[in-house]
Amino acid sequence: MSLFINTAHAAAAPAPAGGGMEMIIMLAVFGLVFYFMIYRPQAKRMKEHKSLMSALSKGDEVLTQGGIVGKITKVSDEKDFIVVSISESTEVTVQKGSINAVLPKGTMKSL
Repeated sequence: MSLFINTAHAAAAPAPAGGGMEMIIMLAVFGLVFYFMIYRPQAKRMKEHKSLMSALSKGDEVLTQGGIVGKITKVSDEKDFIVVSISESTEVTVQKGSINAVLPKGTMKSL
């Protein structure tokens, strides 16, 4: 024994490594959280938007993503474009995907 140097003691045995089962369970829980919090709501929104686009017809009053409110005057099934009448003399051609919502009849008159 030295007066200035502490005696070295052997370290205890290392703790046993965690089994692979805990890691698999944690990965499965993370996958479930990802599915229910991110993927499922996004897939639902995409499905609703796709049904909205397929239900567009002439005479519907719509709101575009750019904030334009107008009435559909022409729908082309082969192409993904529609013609929206903003006023009596102004028409705009937009993609079907840019339609954000179908408004109730008479909305344009109330604005």
